[in-house]
Amino acid sequence: MENWKCIYTTDQVYKAEAVKDFLMEENIESVVVNKKDSAYTAFGEVELYVPLEDEIRAAEFVKGFKIE
Repeated sequence: MENWKCIYTTDQVYKAEAVKDFLMEENIESVVVNKKDSAYTAFGEVELYVPLEDEIRAAEFVKGFKIE
């Protein structure tokens, strides 16, 4: 994804979606890319990307975001 940067990686889709919702509230566009294996969901990761111009701001928000 050109001009986008991965700022968050997890093995749980719901966590990436929660962070995406959090960023949306801060007016930061983001995209969730699910790289988990469709047959064996124990394998692979889910990544969250933001535009390069929002990378630093988004990373600061994500750093303080806790999800269990």
